[in-house]
Amino acid sequence: MIDILRDIGIINRALDSIANIEFKDLALTRGQYLYLVRIFENPGIIQDKLAETIKVDRTTAARAIKKLESNGFIEKKMDKENKKNKRLFSTKKGEQAAAYIIKENIYSNSRALEGFSLEEAEALSQLLQRVRSNVEGDWEYVKKGNSRSY
Repeated sequence: MIDILRDIGIINRALDSIANIEFKDLALTRGQYLYLVRIFENPGIIQDKLAETIKVDRTTAARAIKKLESNGFIEKKMDKENKKNKRLFSTKKGEQAAAYIIKENIYSNSRALEGFSLEEAEALSQLLQRVRSNVEGDWEYVKKGNSRSY
């Protein structure tokens, strides 16, 4: 059996460890950089949509958002149409941190694809998108309270 998830996990943990070390000076704790960049890329996103985008539960997203807000990286603004929703925006501090994080992502991406032809990189991207789509289907299914049968 081919176990690509093990390799994907190793890659993820290695890059996460690098990011945690390199983003330490930004005062961002584990994983917060992902939330910050998604908010930066999607100004005005609501918390539920952000959680869905990152594929985490609402409680986990709420904790990360609260820390980002208390550390001055983001701000919440009341939605004019639906008062229940609070829209998330990067502050100036958050924008500067996000720009740095995006540079790191571009660098890490280029290092990961070093030695690949453009065709190989595009093929890998397409294959990973298919894997992602398969996994997202299960994520949605389980999130709704269902159990997968093994």
